[in-house]
Amino acid sequence: MIITTGGKARSTLIQRAKQLGETLGIKYVERRDRSIEKLMEIESQGVIVVRKERILFYDSEVKEPVFFHPNSAIFRIKRLIRGEEDPFIRNARLVKGMSLLDCTIGWAADSIVAKYVVGSQGRVVGIEGSPTLAILTRLGLSIYEHDMPEIVSATRSIEVCEGDHYEILKGLDSDSFDVVYFDPMFEEKIMDADGIEPLKHFALYKPITEELIEEAKRVAKYRVVLKDHWKSPRFTQFGFDVEIRKSSKFHFGSIEV
Repeated sequence: MIITTGGKARSTLIQRAKQLGETLGIKYVERRDRSIEKLMEIESQGVIVVRKERILFYDSEVKEPVFFHPNSAIFRIKRLIRGEEDPFIRNARLVKGMSLLDCTIGWAADSIVAKYVVGSQGRVVGIEGSPTLAILTRLGLSIYEHDMPEIVSATRSIEVCEGDHYEILKGLDSDSFDVVYFDPMFEEKIMDADGIEPLKHFALYKPITEELIEEAKRVAKYRVVLKDHWKSPRFTQFGFDVEIRKSSKFHFGSIEV
């Protein structure tokens, strides 16, 4: 992919796009009033467009541009502030100072909520197998703005790693994260969840295997958590204790280690 700016960008935005390109190792291309379609034709690559309010990604095989959005994370954090429970936090049993490895970070909604909960002394690392999503999520987290400083602090401090979660898990020390989390992409989720449909083209559909769960159990100090569709056989297959949520199409399961 290449990186550019909006059609009539100011010098500060152009400089920002160049700096982001250097950081990510992506070539910066001057817009010169050319359309995005023309740039994609010339470069034969997808195009990241840096605008003042957001960063968009255009791909010739996708009708609409894709952009980072934290989805449910913001209103979930507001619920926590009001003293309400969050099902993910409840099942992961996260508290201040803990560490989470999110093996399927996607748009990072759960990771943002987790980072808010674990605070500045805690750590949240996300793995994304899709190179495109890894870059867009990393960029989105780095520029996301909100009037609540604690939300901005959470998004800025999440670490995003591109790679295969199994290979990354194999390279980690035992008990190196308090909680290891999986929220695999699958068809039911894509059709039902807001904000997931744009990811369908770029997402990786890798199976959850016994070997993967065993590595996760080795790396996790306390527990492995799985979020999956209520119909999923994976809870039983891998021995997760499931919290049944009658009003939800998704359940959480955990394995205490």
